[in-house]
Amino acid sequence: MSVNLGYACINSTLQEQSKIMCSRGMIRRTWLAKGIPYASELALSNVRGLREVVKWNNANDISVYRITSCLFPWMSEYDMTRLPDYAEIAATLADVGHIARTAGQRLSFHPGQFCVLASPNESTVVKSLRELDQTAQIMDMLGMPKSPAAKINIHVGGAYGERENALARFCKAFKRLTHSAQSRLTVENDDKPNLYSTKMLYNGVYKQIGIPIVFDSHHFGIGPQDLDYHDSFYLARSTWAPGIKQQCHHSNSRRDYEDSTANKVAHSTWFYTPFESYNEPTDVVLECKGKELALFKYLNDFTLKDAA
Repeated sequence: MSVNLGYACINSTLQEQSKIMCSRGMIRRTWLAKGIPYASELALSNVRGLREVVKWNNANDISVYRITSCLFPWMSEYDMTRLPDYAEIAATLADVGHIARTAGQRLSFHPGQFCVLASPNESTVVKSLRELDQTAQIMDMLGMPKSPAAKINIHVGGAYGERENALARFCKAFKRLTHSAQSRLTVENDDKPNLYSTKMLYNGVYKQIGIPIVFDSHHFGIGPQDLDYHDSFYLARSTWAPGIKQQCHHSNSRRDYEDSTANKVAHSTWFYTPFESYNEPTDVVLECKGKELALFKYLNDFTLKDAA
């Protein structure tokens, strides 16, 4: 099979059967009351949970996995090395990385929507830079390669009615990141017509600073339409350096298949139609709500039947 399938963040099987989680957090009131000691306790619990998820993935032949960005609660408020449990956290993450690398499991991150390098607001950019640098620090602790093989994927984040200026701001802010973050950063096409297509990212980001484009098929269907699916897929593919497998995101629309009242950007729980990768070697993060169960269902509904 030329396509390796993976999923994002939550392993519902482990969570339901063993209460294993990677994203234990706290509300602001708790953070203000308990602070760094409790953040450290939760982070240690989360990285231990991550180790179990990575081991489970290996046991179930899953080689692509997106780590939650919630490993370290309130991460932007402290230096991770100052956590009381830092030594054990670092040792656990090193073990997680060793387990993943030994099995050839590809790990990635996708920081949230508030990470906006293209913002005209300097304070937003500074916060975004810090989040990306800290995420890269986690990748370093995992021992992952300093390349898009261990991608940290984001969106440009906004057009503000001036796409070209926003893209220029994104590229300028990129140069303020640490080398660790720069070497892993990728950018993804958007799910709103007023934002960014693969072609726009190719011209405005890839040709300027050379970072790869993650093609998202669901976003393609509802984002800017300036190329067809085939050409968008292959244009994104052309941005991945030799030796680093292209990575894509795929999901179906919740509105189209499960709930006609859902927001058009919402992902469905399961897959109802397969994605197209043109038989090219590709690593895929399935973004359906069914997580690892949806991955197994996809294999059964499409891949295994096609091979029969």
